[in-house]
Amino acid sequence: MPIDIKTLSARELGSLITTAKKRQALLSKRAPLSQVRNKLTRLAKAEGYTIEELFGAAAPARASRAASPRTGRKLGKVAPKYRNPANPKETWTGRGKQPRWLAAYTGKGRDLGEFLIPGVAKPTPKAKPAGAKKRVVKKAKK
Repeated sequence: MPIDIKTLSARELGSLITTAKKRQALLSKRAPLSQVRNKLTRLAKAEGYTIEELFGAAAPARASRAASPRTGRKLGKVAPKYRNPANPKETWTGRGKQPRWLAAYTGKGRDLGEFLIPGVAKPTPKAKPAGAKKRVVKKAKK
């Protein structure tokens, strides 16, 4: 939430500066996050525990992200279908937006099928344009 300081009065600006200085003082007194993590890890190890035992499988910093509900349906993992010939570590499953390396190749006119990993499923079908309609042919009555 950005604050437009040009619209603040002198009193509001003074209050904002005071609040900001208090927050800065509080943050400067705190130990760096890496030091606190190291201290917690050492303490857990000294007592015979691991961080995973204390906080679960997810690390404490990631716990809040994992707890947030996701919208939409969740799809299972899929094996990659496409591989970058220049860098075999770069792959794509065919789901979601095309990676940059593949978009660059197909933008130059190369076919998507050229990048299929041998022995894997058929290529992903191309999406129809948004305005495309299915053509229906009506039979004439005799």
